[in-house]
Amino acid sequence: MSANNPFSFAVNMQREMLDATVDAAQKNTVASEQAEKIEEVDVGQTPSEVVYTENKLELLHYESMTEEQHEVPILIVYALINKPFILDLQPDRSVVRRLLEAGHDVYLIDWNEPSTLDKHLKLDDYVNRYIDNCVDVVRERSGQDSINILGYCMGGTMTAMYTALHQEKVRTLGLMAAGLCFDNTGGVLEEWGDDEYYDPEDVVDAYGNMPAEMLDVGFALMDPIANYVSKYVRLYDNLENDDFVENFARMERWLDEGIDLAGDTYVQFLEDIYQQNKLHNNELYVGGEHIDVTSIEVPILQIMGEYDHLIPADSSKPFNDVVGSDDVETIEYPTGHIGLAVSGSSHRDVWPRVAEWYIEKSTDDPEHLAEVEEAVETATDQIGIEEIDVEIDDEAVADDVSDEEIEERGEADIQEEPAEPGEMNVDEEIVDDVVDEGDEQEPDVEDEAEAIEEAVAEEASEEMVEEDVDPAETEGSDLEELDGVGPTYADRLREGGIASLADLADADPETVAEAAQVGESRAADWIEQAQN
Repeated sequence: MSANNPFSFAVNMQREMLDATVDAAQKNTVASEQAEKIEEVDVGQTPSEVVYTENKLELLHYESMTEEQHEVPILIVYALINKPFILDLQPDRSVVRRLLEAGHDVYLIDWNEPSTLDKHLKLDDYVNRYIDNCVDVVRERSGQDSINILGYCMGGTMTAMYTALHQEKVRTLGLMAAGLCFDNTGGVLEEWGDDEYYDPEDVVDAYGNMPAEMLDVGFALMDPIANYVSKYVRLYDNLENDDFVENFARMERWLDEGIDLAGDTYVQFLEDIYQQNKLHNNELYVGGEHIDVTSIEVPILQIMGEYDHLIPADSSKPFNDVVGSDDVETIEYPTGHIGLAVSGSSHRDVWPRVAEWYIEKSTDDPEHLAEVEEAVETATDQIGIEEIDVEIDDEAVADDVSDEEIEERGEADIQEEPAEPGEMNVDEEIVDDVVDEGDEQEPDVEDEAEAIEEAVAEEASEEMVEEDVDPAETEGSDLEELDGVGPTYADRLREGGIASLADLADADPETVAEAAQVGESRAADWIEQAQN
């Protein structure tokens, strides 16, 4: 029919109306069925068990999906808003499953919803109590001194704080869409939360906790057309597509099931993190303790969405320049805040890389040999030895160390000079015996270091008896037996004149806190442990 035909417009309009009517009739026939699917859709299907609870918190441990698992587990710390099943939305879009499939042992903190009684919970409670207790549970269950951590969104912000305070318990730190720097970084929330326009105290005074409904509306208004119009048009257009409807339903369930945020934590987070940017400026204090981000030296991985309008990449990347770690990697992927967790391309391109990064950074590889040497050096320093360099045979660490690297390390250099008072000679056979055992057993290098330390300590004990060395000179190593006292804190205590558990038991919290550079509450806990 010609375009100039005067009847063409009317005929085309009639045809389009007829097609629309038929389409609507067809969609109406499936609408009720799809509505049932939307109501009954499943989320968080990966099998797990609750292994620890505290207040509303539940610590989930997921069932293994591989015959063997990596020794160092991963603890996922989710945000305090919404529910964590966005990380286990459906089998083919589950961050939890991607990690399990790679052989990781996975734990996750489900915060659940705070009650009115929880409105006075602060960041100190979440960081130094809840997260720390969960980390200790995972450490105990896995038999590891330190574990891997993955923090998402606000959970990433809190795990950065946690790592600064409890670095001895953290092997690696993954930060996923984490809000770490808010200094004109382009986020709409940063503008809306500016102290010129907004006082979070007003909300808490009115409601006690920050209502989830207010947070949800605020997030939706950041892109009102997409959140209130476009997605429903797409649903209508795809109403006969079962997969699309189920995916839509899962996302809507997550968006609708928001949880309130503890009032005092909300105020502290908005004022200190958003409005004053204290974390990035290294000015943040939590529970009276300085969150010194420059002290963080563990390997860090930043995972960011290029199109993230909630936490723009520029709210995360500047953190890489202020931390003390020289082992920082960045993955910036073309997706949004939620897309990092649920988009098909993220699960194809991002999460296999993340899973491999944790394996590389937390298992015994050539880079980890330096840690072994440091552990031996620390042990020998504590018993009065000036220096001991240990040769680690290539067979003892299987194929992890190349011949070139071994050659660069040189031969074992053991003290053979006569010992000065308070020192000792270390028989080269001690090290040889331990290393030679690895020719058949191929032990983990940490086990090897531990065996060397034990042998050196045994030799030291015998030497002290022979040389009448004052045992007081060897005091101090027992400080690290205390819960929460790692090598760094132990060194600080010794430098402050607290060289043993007896010294610690007799000290006052103020003195201990000043020496170790911690809060008095933690110092009091150490003193109580020493006294018992």
